[in-house]
Amino acid sequence: MRINNVRKLLYSIAKILGDVNAVKKGNVGKRIGRRTAGKGTGKMLRKLFK
Repeated sequence: MRINNVRKLLYSIAKILGDVNAVKKGNVGKRIGRRTAGKGTGKMLRKLFK
């Protein structure tokens, strides 16, 4: 297994654990908003520095 595969797996697990934690605390809406804002920002920066 390569380092990139391990890294991808760990980030995926962390994302799932964050979702579970948000459900337990009742912050699902806030988490969804932050995730979509982060994706949008990433897309804009990608276009800017392309």
